[in-house]
Formats: sequence, C-alpha cells, structure tokens
Amino acid sequence: MTAAVFDHDGPWTEEEYLALGETQDRVELFDWSIHVTPGPTPRHQRISRKLGNLLESAAESAGLELFEAVNVRLRPGRVPVPDLVLTDPINLDEPMIEADQVRLVCEIISPSNAATDKVLKMHYYAAAGIEWYLLVEQRTGVMSLFRRSGRHYAEVSAVKRGETLALTEPVRALIRPEDLVP
Repeated sequence: MTAAVFDHDGPWTEEEYLALGETQDRVELFDWSIHVTPGPTPRHQRISRKLGNLLESAAESAGLELFEAVNVRLRPGRVPVPDLVLTDPINLDEPMIEADQVRLVCEIISPSNAATDKVLKMHYYAAAGIEWYLLVEQRTGVMSLFRRSGRHYAEVSAVKRGETLALTEPVRALIRPEDLVP
C-alpha cells in the first residue's frame, strides 16, 4: 500500500481510495487527499471493543447496527473511518456507509492525532448531519457526548472516572469510564 500512496499523483478518487484495500494502517480520504495514521494501539482497541460490547445490545434493542472501523461517506471525497458507528440497518455488502444512515459516531482520541478527532472530524461529522458524537480520551477514559446544533456540535455531557454517561439517544446505555480504561 505504501508505494500506491506515495507514487500517486493528484487528488484521489473514491474508487482509487477503495482500491487500496484493507490495511493495518488507518487510511481515510479527506477532501480528495489520503490521510494515513498507524494502526491503533492495544489500549485503543481494548477501549473500542469494550465500548462496542456495551453498545451492541442497546443498538439491537433500538433496531440499529453497530460497526467498528468502517468507511463512512460524509460527502463525495470525504470518507473517514470512525472507531465506532451506530447506524440504521444497511446493506452489509456496500463498501461505504452514507452519513445519513449514521446515528452516532465515536472516536477514541489517540494522543498522536487528537486534533483530528477534536477539531477536523468533529466539524466534518456535524456538517454531514450526524446527530451524535462521542469522544473517549484513551488515557483517562473521559467521555464527552455532543449533539448536533446546526452545523456544529454542542456538548451534552462529559464524565470522568466515578461518573456514568447515560445515553438516552439514539440508544439507551450506561457507560462508566472505568469499564473502558484500565
């Protein structure tokens, strides 16, 4: 994959992006440009798995699907790979999930790319109309839940160790930071 990325001239099409195939690196398409970050750390993956486990039955009860690290098309040429998404029922064989099918997106903040999750992706997800955004700090487990307000997000709740995040939309779930972060 490295040669394909570095030998490429000009903007990337979605077809070229998808042709890169699966990789250990996180490869995203931001405004026709490729954004590559190293694969997630074990800590990141532990948080993702535990959070996914907590959300899965809640998603099923609400008639929604839970996915980890899938392509979400926010608009043509803008395809991030969020850590977790809750969606309406979708066609499982499509290579991308459309933004209007996403009910909640979750990013686990990696120290190496915190600005991407806290600024860039937050802006992109809100502009695409995704109603709920959940951010989880890898080191502390602090969780911040945001709801879309126009083309931006407003914080609804922030919890730290010893507190509980009570999701009521788009699913009902109680999440404690200590259940995610050792």
